Amino acid sequence: MDLDKVKYWTELSDYDLDTADAMFRTGRWLYVGYMCHQVLEKIFKAFWSSRKEEPAPYSHNLINLAQSCGLGQLLDDDKKAFVSQMMPLNIEARYPSYKQAIGESLSAEKCQEILIKTREVQQWVKEML
Repeated sequence: MDLDKVKYWTELSDYDLDTADAMFRTGRWLYVGYMCHQVLEKIFKAFWSSRKEEPAPYSHNLINLAQSCGLGQLLDDDKKAFVSQMMPLNIEARYPSYKQAIGESLSAEKCQEILIKTREVQQWVKEML
């Protein structure tokens, strides 16, 4: 286990969660979703670093990342569904043709739900580190 990498990824995950909260307070719904994806990606990389010797991969695919480090097998059905729901909020949000559609699918209520679930998953992973 590389404790420095675990700490590094965990701190970045916490920072991104604070950023997601800031985006929520300012009504930037698209970026709430994007930052919550980043929170999950980085806490998954912290888990990776706690289980593997090699560095976490340069990947934004939450499902593949979770599966490749053993975390995917620990996710219950609700967490798996949430992780799948979060996937397009990173990749597709980067491209203008998708921004409008994704932005329209996000509301204050939806983003509040995403923030709550993101915190829950992040805390669950932290408890295993």
